[in-house]
Amino acid sequence: MPDLYVSWSEYHQKITQLAAKIYESQWEFNQIICLARGGLRVGDILSRIFDKPMAILATSSYGGAEGKERGSITFARDLTMTTANLGSHILLVDDLVDSGVSLERTLVWLDRKYGFYIDEVRSAVLWYKSSSSIAPDYYVDYLADNPWIHQPFEEFETMNPSDLGKVHSPAS
Repeated sequence: MPDLYVSWSEYHQKITQLAAKIYESQWEFNQIICLARGGLRVGDILSRIFDKPMAILATSSYGGAEGKERGSITFARDLTMTTANLGSHILLVDDLVDSGVSLERTLVWLDRKYGFYIDEVRSAVLWYKSSSSIAPDYYVDYLADNPWIHQPFEEFETMNPSDLGKVHSPAS
C-alpha cells in the first residue's frame, strides 16, 4: 500500500469537489463544525463557500513517531464559535475518516453536550478509508487500500521558528 502524497493544488481541488457534492445534495445546514486540526482548513473554506458560521472542536488522537501513532482521542471542553447558539443542522467536517473512532466519538460528544439543540448532523471529509468503522455522508475519495496520506501542510510539522530565517531571509 503506497502512501498518498497531496499537493496544495490537489488539496484545494478536493475541498471544492467536496463542496460541490454537498451542494448537489440540496441539504440545508446552518452551522459547520470542523474538527481541528485536520478539518480546520476544510471547514474554513466550506464556511466561506456556503456563507455559514463555523465552530471549532479541537481534538487530538495522533502522536508519537512522525505523528503516525493513533492514541486515545482527546476533546476540548467546549466548542469555539462566534454565534450565540449552535445551529440545528450541523455539517461536521474533517479532512479524513481513518478508523472512524474520532467521528463516532465526536457524534457522541455533540449529542451529550448539544443534543437538545441539534436536529441533524451530517459528516463530510475529503478521504474515506475502508478501514473506517463509520461512513461519512459526503466524501471525495474512497481509499480501499488505506494509504497514509501526506497532506501539503505537513512540512510545517517539522519546522520551528528558528528555521524561518533560513527559509525567508531577504536576498543580499
